[in-house]
Amino acid sequence: MRAIFNSWDTKYKQPFGATQANTSVKWAVEVDEEIQEITLWLTKNNESPVAYPMTFNDESKMYETSVKISSSGLYYYYFNIKQNDQFYFLERSQDGFGDGEITQDGRDIRTFQLTCYDRTVPQAPWYTQGVVYQIFPDRFNNGNPHGEIQGRKKDSFIYATKEDSPYYIKDGHGDIARWDFFGGNLEGIRQKIPYLKDLGVTAIYLNPIFQASSNHRYDTQDFMKIDPMLGTEEDFKNLIKDLHKNRIALILDGVFNHVGADSKYFLSAVTDKTGPYYSWFNFINYPTKYQSWWGVTTLPEVNKNNADYQNFICGPDGVLAKWTRMHVDGWRLDVADELPMPLLREIRERLQNEDCHVLIGEVWEDASHKFVNSEFRTYMAGDNLTGTMNYPVRNFIVSLLQANNETEEVAALNDLEKLVENYPKAFLENCLNNIGTHDTARIKTVLGGDEQLVALTFGLLFSIPGVPCIYYGDEAGLEGDKDPDNRRYFPWGKESDFLEKEVKELAHWRRENRALVDGKVGYVKIAYGINALVRYNQRELVIYCYNKTDQDMILDAGKLQPYCLPEKIAELVSDILDQESVAQKAYLLKTFKLDRNEKE
Repeated sequence: MRAIFNSWDTKYKQPFGATQANTSVKWAVEVDEEIQEITLWLTKNNESPVAYPMTFNDESKMYETSVKISSSGLYYYYFNIKQNDQFYFLERSQDGFGDGEITQDGRDIRTFQLTCYDRTVPQAPWYTQGVVYQIFPDRFNNGNPHGEIQGRKKDSFIYATKEDSPYYIKDGHGDIARWDFFGGNLEGIRQKIPYLKDLGVTAIYLNPIFQASSNHRYDTQDFMKIDPMLGTEEDFKNLIKDLHKNRIALILDGVFNHVGADSKYFLSAVTDKTGPYYSWFNFINYPTKYQSWWGVTTLPEVNKNNADYQNFICGPDGVLAKWTRMHVDGWRLDVADELPMPLLREIRERLQNEDCHVLIGEVWEDASHKFVNSEFRTYMAGDNLTGTMNYPVRNFIVSLLQANNETEEVAALNDLEKLVENYPKAFLENCLNNIGTHDTARIKTVLGGDEQLVALTFGLLFSIPGVPCIYYGDEAGLEGDKDPDNRRYFPWGKESDFLEKEVKELAHWRRENRALVDGKVGYVKIAYGINALVRYNQRELVIYCYNKTDQDMILDAGKLQPYCLPEKIAELVSDILDQESVAQKAYLLKTFKLDRNEKE
């Protein structure tokens, strides 16, 4: 018996991917032999499975059923087939790309996922159509006249040269004894706006800028003050003003899960139980033992369910209101999966009240089925985050370029395909894609210093659904292993001309081809080390074909294997790529305007 189902093909499932609550979903299965019955088993998380019998449609020659998905949440499904009084299970294929596979083993069935959301998240055109640049403020540029460093901190040191490698000085307990600084500041960022604009950047995301002891500033001392080493509130306003003059938006980093042990809030709590901040913290043995982030005592955790603290962050005169009213365009939330869902909703509501519609959460996994302490996190619902930092995209790109054979490449492509299927379209397009951040090794180091391969990662980054984000210095060829080595100072005057040119071209390419913003995605498997990502909408078709091998390649349409593409689009892609040449460790960009007969 052969049973055919593919969750990516609207012939078998409509609509594709995630669906909105109160929408009917239609499933269809094709079976090549006579059977007694077939049933769709659909289970919502934490609820009992429900069976939906499928009936044979004489016109389509398939077994079909439609189900109205009445409430948002996480659903799983598979099909049960009865033939000759024996039961078979149609589960998700290990090979992926939405295909089903028959098994008689009913244990550990590989179910298909269905994400259901309440409402579509807002999309800000400046963001979804843009290119974001992440800056670690201390390591980007010092804009003072003679490189002076203001706001020097007690028990810290400043590097002798900008070429020094970051290094932690730790005490006998393994704690950092002296924080290290290079002296980058807000004025330095403002002075480099022409560089960012020339690169094609349309928004910058800044790691924390509020007063703190460390160089990373995730140990906030005062949420209402700019760190004096970075400058003043006036410097911040001038930066925003000049960014906006140059049509560059600003995204800030919100660190609301914990504060510094030397913060005004925690110091008050450990000295005065009657003070305003005592209830913000969870003391185990007052005042010396308390709940802290991952056991790091310098980062005491805040009681995020405390109403006073929530008002401090989200109230009309709170942290978000103060800075957003200075025309901040969006926010990124640190460790979003450690913030309670009600607080995430409050943050979103406050930002909406301030006409700010970009709220990106730090979530490292597939956020559509994220659980924290056995609690399902409803990120896709539409009432909290508008997108996430898309670390799975980094994993996909690195896996694809480091794959040792075609099987590993197909597995990587399948991982991306599942992400596209699991996320609501608008949410996916809002995700902040990266190939490196302050928490990962530099992409050039990961790829063994090969700038040609780094260029391919940028091409893939700009081809995938979501907003491309460049970690400062990656486009300049900056190297670095894990933290703190990945936070070196920007190599001004020693940048990689090759990589900067590649990024400029890709930014222009994305700006000129809307399909890279809102288009559907498919893939073409050509040969080991040679693949193509395809984006298409109602107006245009865009192809990014890369060759990571050491051999030039002439493409043969007869050997192309399309995945997740409608038949007409697949045929068109084959025609376009046939006999095209892709040089070794290089890529090919092709665009094509569609007419009515070529649309899906």
